Amino acid sequence: MEHILNEIGENNMFNVYFYNKRNLLLCQLLQSVPSVGDDLTIKGRKSKVSSVDNLDGKIYVDLIFEPVKKSKSGNDHSKTKKK
Repeated sequence: MEHILNEIGENNMFNVYFYNKRNLLLCQLLQSVPSVGDDLTIKGRKSKVSSVDNLDGKIYVDLIFEPVKKSKSGNDHSKTKKK
């Protein structure tokens, strides 16, 4: 992380591209770059930073999303009366 800041300089804004499995999720202009292992929430989903790359002055952040827990919301029809 420090080598990215030393390479670009401090007090600058960074173009940060967030990816998940080669899919672009979000582009942001940020003052600080997330580091590997940071927990982020993007578009309402919790994720963890798996890698950070600096190519051509652009910072690419690869994310791993936590699996979504699906709840069973079906009605229990065994307790209802049949007509």
